[in-house]
Amino acid sequence: MGESLTRKIIKSHLDSGSMTPGKDVFVKVDQTLTHDINAVMTYLAFEQIGLKRARTEISVSNLDHNLLYIDFKTPDDHIYLRTVAEKYGVYVSRPGNGICHMVHTQRFAIPGKLLMGGDSHTPSGGAVGMLSIGVGGMDVATAMTGLPMRLTMPEIVKVNLTGRLRPGVNAKEVVLEMLRRVTIKGGLGKVFEYVGPGVETLEVPERLTIANMGAEMGATSSIFPADSVVRKFMEAQDRGDQFVPMAPDEDAEYDEVMELDLSSLEPLIALPHQPDNVVPISSLTEHPVVQQVFMGSCTNGSYSDFAKAALVMQGHHVDENVQCTAGIASKQIYKQLMKDGYLDMLIDAGVRIMELSCGPCCAIGQVPPTNGIAVRTSNRNFRGRAGSPNANIYLVSPESAAATAIKGTFASAWDIMGEDAKKLWEIHEPDHYFIDDSMLIKPLPEEEAEKVQVIKGPNIAFLPVPEKPEKNLQCRISLKGRDNISTDDITPAGAEFSSMRSNIPLMSKYCYNRYDPEFSERARELVKSIIIGGENYGQGSSREHAAINPMYLGVKCVIAKSIARIHKGNLMNHGIVPMLFENPEDYDKLELLDELEIENFPEQIKARKVTVRDKTKGFSFDCKLEISDAEMEIILDGGQLKHLKKQLIEKGIIKE
Repeated sequence: MGESLTRKIIKSHLDSGSMTPGKDVFVKVDQTLTHDINAVMTYLAFEQIGLKRARTEISVSNLDHNLLYIDFKTPDDHIYLRTVAEKYGVYVSRPGNGICHMVHTQRFAIPGKLLMGGDSHTPSGGAVGMLSIGVGGMDVATAMTGLPMRLTMPEIVKVNLTGRLRPGVNAKEVVLEMLRRVTIKGGLGKVFEYVGPGVETLEVPERLTIANMGAEMGATSSIFPADSVVRKFMEAQDRGDQFVPMAPDEDAEYDEVMELDLSSLEPLIALPHQPDNVVPISSLTEHPVVQQVFMGSCTNGSYSDFAKAALVMQGHHVDENVQCTAGIASKQIYKQLMKDGYLDMLIDAGVRIMELSCGPCCAIGQVPPTNGIAVRTSNRNFRGRAGSPNANIYLVSPESAAATAIKGTFASAWDIMGEDAKKLWEIHEPDHYFIDDSMLIKPLPEEEAEKVQVIKGPNIAFLPVPEKPEKNLQCRISLKGRDNISTDDITPAGAEFSSMRSNIPLMSKYCYNRYDPEFSERARELVKSIIIGGENYGQGSSREHAAINPMYLGVKCVIAKSIARIHKGNLMNHGIVPMLFENPEDYDKLELLDELEIENFPEQIKARKVTVRDKTKGFSFDCKLEISDAEMEIILDGGQLKHLKKQLIEKGIIKE
């Protein structure tokens, strides 16, 4: 039998391991990316490793998330990230160049390469046939050393696309439909590989939308073939010489097969407070007043997305109750929209054009009002994600967002345009993009880089390093959480909180601030503790601060019904042992401040089965560790940094 595209790429990068789903493989990573609000921890870790230079083909540091300088902290972080990148041979995408995933796809992505990025939406690069995987910041630091990276071999799901999207229906509907079918947990341990005749009808930015939001299914990644559509895109980027055709074999074998007829889709909407809570817009019976519409983000911030939104809005004006903003994904797209008149159309309709940044998607500006209703084209609608604990966030396509802004309540392009919506079919990506890389700082030659002084502002604190697991652990439960706790719940988003992320002692004071305001002080008083979680603990953003802050506050273990993939890796990397209830009903028996005891903890970790005694309630329960041998070594060594340095010393790459 033939091979899938995903298996081909993994095989071509394979260093060791078994390509059996669920088993560990170790792969060579070609490229890495980071962004500003997560990257400081990554580069602090890389500095501690002791290498003179990143050992990847390309590493890029993007300054794109927090451009709202509310005080000195974020500009200081940006100076640090620029100088540390210059020191270690990393590209810098400067503020104003655009959002990392769009910029990387436009200027760096190459079919057949393997990218690991410190953001959960890194799979966007799958749009051009590059296997792109979101990981934690410590994993990015590890990949930058050139050592093979551990990856759990995924199952490969074939998604056979047929038909063609109708006018007013966006690639957003494709991934919302996937979420409706698969749910936010259904992609765990899987790569979704899109094939079939419908693929050739989707341009690269449309594919990017689908690959981007595959993260919301919990997927390891999503990928499309590198075909004539990708060739055209790369030629339009003046990178045609880097194009490599990549496709699955005609007789490729898959672990699962799904069918999706693009022509059957209609405008969809994800209701609060999960991106899989999807229904057709036409099925809504209530049409409340919308206060805020945000178009753009890494998910739907392309040229075609905004051109179609502008066409919907042409001749209309944003409703008086609505604040409508646009976050265009890159400078390249901004200039093309300006040249072709679409920016004028948006401005004439009353749309406010924002910085080329992530911004509202992660609550950096444009927080909805009290109990407000916000409609967005971004990728997540968790409670609190937009910066307001009581706002209701709905996810739609740019066409539907534009229509909603005009009507002041939920609407689709057909509600505004009628039969004229067929004109949306005429919108396509440019045959050639504006190429201007002046906002990219290229790596210095090594001899010059060695002279660079890394500048650290006063807010950039040390990187906490955990200890090895105690032989006998006795501590209390510091928090008992519900299902679907997100990393936004653990480490709040927003301009103020994001600016604290390079200072763990300061940031830790706000750990679980919106979910349980007393957690931080309680955990400090307990000195060491255990967190209890429900299903899908740690879903959402890749931010490793959601692991570092609890670790700094003394959390030794998380025991949950299930744990999201990236967060599980971050917990292990930072010395917190991730365990799952053997019997999920035991979750109901535990209460806040129960005293728990684990004897011979390291030995039980090796057995992958841990017995925990609740001394308060007088009963015992079993936990399992779904970890590989390599992950066990990381845990027993006291986290990834200690484990990594041990590996590099053993290989003679650095000295002890």
